[in-house]
Amino acid sequence: MFTRILIANRGEIALRIIRACKELGIETVAVYSQADQHAPYLHLADKAICIGPANPGESYLNIPRIISAAEVGNVEAIHPGYGFLAENAHFAEICRSCKIEFIGPTVESMRSLGDKVAARKLAKKAGVRTVPGSEGAVPDEDTAVKMAAEIGYPVIIKAASGGGGRGMRVANNEATLRSSFRSAQTEAENAFKDGTLYLEKFIEQPRHVEVQVLADHFGNVVHLWERDCSLQRRHQKLIEESPCPILDDKSREEICTAAVKLAKTAKYTSAGTFEFLVDKRKKFYFIE
Repeated sequence: MFTRILIANRGEIALRIIRACKELGIETVAVYSQADQHAPYLHLADKAICIGPANPGESYLNIPRIISAAEVGNVEAIHPGYGFLAENAHFAEICRSCKIEFIGPTVESMRSLGDKVAARKLAKKAGVRTVPGSEGAVPDEDTAVKMAAEIGYPVIIKAASGGGGRGMRVANNEATLRSSFRSAQTEAENAFKDGTLYLEKFIEQPRHVEVQVLADHFGNVVHLWERDCSLQRRHQKLIEESPCPILDDKSREEICTAAVKLAKTAKYTSAGTFEFLVDKRKKFYFIE
């Protein structure tokens, strides 16, 4: 059990981690940007350290500043929460090289699942369906246009790193694809320090279904069933509903089994969420 950890996140995410740590008797060090300096949850942490200006790239996404704060706070581990650096394998690797435990999956499993292009390849290895799209990263607009013609419009551009709807754009024609490609790339670079994009067929009116899994270090994986996250704004969930109202028992068992299979193939540990799109025929596709 750790005695003191740093929380590399903000807002409600940080608050929930602080509350859990208090119940476990673990001290917490919170980090914050100048924009969050008056946030109430900072007073609940045992220590709070400012790591930079409001721009996330200079604070919550700035790895050297997070590590410096961890060293100043004399912590044993860093909890990334979700979003920001939570899916950054490079960050996890740096934490462990600095003798600071990263509370989350192994670097190897993060590399195979955190990058969506790599995750698609892993899904194919596991025999789990993915949405038709590019086999790897799409390097430029011209390549994207060529691929879109093969896939068929509408298509969706996605950032290979991160989540939360950042770096995602739907295109119904070539003109929209070209302009959307540039804006998605810029947004991904600003949000995740990685402008890598890939392309998928856009499935119209899908259900967004997620499966939560828990995995230990001995190869054991269990699922906690599914939840429907289709009600969204700007590709970000507003409401989660469980169980998913459109799935029958057979489909529910199949999608949960697929999530467990993916976790085992990736040798995943810790808690994780596998996300799927379900079409009108209840056919599901792994997306991240």
